[in-house]
Amino acid sequence: MGTVDYESWRSVLLSMPGAFEDFPFGPEWAVFKISRRDNKKAKMFGLMVHRNGVVNLNLKCDPTLAEQLRAANPQITPGYHMSKKHWNTVAPGLDAETMLAMIEDSYDLVVASLPAAERAALGWKGLVERG
Repeated sequence: MGTVDYESWRSVLLSMPGAFEDFPFGPEWAVFKISRRDNKKAKMFGLMVHRNGVVNLNLKCDPTLAEQLRAANPQITPGYHMSKKHWNTVAPGLDAETMLAMIEDSYDLVVASLPAAERAALGWKGLVERG
């Protein structure tokens, strides 16, 4: 899992509590969302697309961290068709550890925005500090 591999990263995204896959923009755009109680509108935390024969993954990110990640990794660019401030696009070549941390951070940012009862229903413990 050293690079963006659709099936490997799809499995990671779907392993997050309450995560599911949707295709509201067509079959080539897999949107990963967090289900909500009482059938409220689900929240997106990832979007994976095949563009020009390459898999790209969009992930939500803290704006300050997003800038740092982009500066340190040429595979990370401002979010494609997303808010450039709050989303990054990851292209093949990023190391697995950084990719996993980015997926977890994206999930945490979205879950943190949910009401307390919904966070509790997901079994979410809160944002994890990473060193």
